[in-house]
Amino acid sequence: MIVDPRYDIPRNMEGYGEDSLDPQWPNGARIAVSFVLNYEEGAERSVEMGDGMSEPYLWEKGASGGSREGARYCNAESDYEYGSRVGAWRLLRLFKEFGWNWTTYAIAVAMERNPKFAQACVRDGHEIASHGYRWLDLWDLTVEEDKENIKKSVVSLKKTTGVTPCGVYFGRGSPNTRGLFKLAFEEMGEELLWSSEEYNDDVPYWQDAPHEKDLSDAEKKGQLVLPYNYDCNDGKFHMNPGFVGSHMYLEYLKSTFDMFYREGGKMMTIPMHSRIVGKAGRAEALRTFMLYIQSKPGVWVTTRKEIALHFKSKFPYRPGHLC
Repeated sequence: MIVDPRYDIPRNMEGYGEDSLDPQWPNGARIAVSFVLNYEEGAERSVEMGDGMSEPYLWEKGASGGSREGARYCNAESDYEYGSRVGAWRLLRLFKEFGWNWTTYAIAVAMERNPKFAQACVRDGHEIASHGYRWLDLWDLTVEEDKENIKKSVVSLKKTTGVTPCGVYFGRGSPNTRGLFKLAFEEMGEELLWSSEEYNDDVPYWQDAPHEKDLSDAEKKGQLVLPYNYDCNDGKFHMNPGFVGSHMYLEYLKSTFDMFYREGGKMMTIPMHSRIVGKAGRAEALRTFMLYIQSKPGVWVTTRKEIALHFKSKFPYRPGHLC
């Protein structure tokens, strides 16, 4: 593993403190709700793509799924295919029913292998963000390989979808990846509006970009963070401990929403995977949750791009400050 101190982002144990921050959501909304579709199918580890095994992680057999070293595990491959062939389209129909948009954490190769779905996402107004070129652990990349992987994902997604991502979440990057995002985008002549490579808050905040440390304050642009989470993630159906049955998933989402709604000013993220919550029983639980929050006043269901644009307008970057 290569840890380059030039791209380190120091830990912050204090955050906004006791009173948190009121992001002043549009139209007086009490809560911003961000649905996120992790689209990875066809880009996971597989022998057909030169990897040493089929993907053992986040498919229907969960922790008991296992793997086959040096050989295809067709059960795992087939479960991933369900996500692209069926689950993704089910979720697209569900969100069309509500008129809501998600943010797509899009793996570039997965979109390349299902361009009709990629184009349907754009057609229906869903945001495209980069989730990496392939869905692999990137622990051992050099700094230059790390940057190249970021750039490669952006180029591919732009070609497949016709849209340049303005947000990123890799989740399986190296210790340097989160400090390289903005630099890689700038080297391409593109703007990175937000990153979700953190799990440490319930509201957005600004980070100082490591590569800007020697610039004057007037030249610095910072990096906006929209924190992500694992606790509301449908991936917990395949983790131990995790969700046992769709009822537990539904109740946890509702409890999280209720706490945030009562507190006010929070951002709730609901991470989804087409091969997981795209299964019929879980999709029905998700629909029940969507009906629940639809009945509440002051709920802003939106994309991460819109959240970032709002926050940037209300709280412009100030070097050394969260907001």
